[in-house]
Amino acid sequence: MREFDRLVEIMSQLRAPDGCPWDREQTHETLKPYLIEEAYEVLDAIDSGDDRELADELGDVLLQVVFHAQLASETSRFTVDDVAKIVSNKLERRHPHIFGDVQADDAATVSKNWEAIKREERKDNGSRRTSLLD
Repeated sequence: MREFDRLVEIMSQLRAPDGCPWDREQTHETLKPYLIEEAYEVLDAIDSGDDRELADELGDVLLQVVFHAQLASETSRFTVDDVAKIVSNKLERRHPHIFGDVQADDAATVSKNWEAIKREERKDNGSRRTSLLD
């Protein structure tokens, strides 16, 4: 966690009034192409089989997440801790065979349960997201 906290602090410094002019000009909208580009570079790194390259590209994706969270925190919308909490809660909710009392002995059952939980969440939240990773 020390290195993650360091990353968050570096991003905060880059966005500070005396920080980097380029970083300070960025918005969620201007950063959109970089998030897509970095995701594709992760896929290329996976295909290459080069662990060092994969770690580097995953770091670039993580930077995008931290950057977007920093932007949101500056207007008190949410923080990187909120992002981590949301995904942690989601993982616990969608893995009741680990964190609850549901039985799931194979990957097919896990996937079926995951999709059922997602459908219920969308119904409860009125969400229209359909990604398999939601």
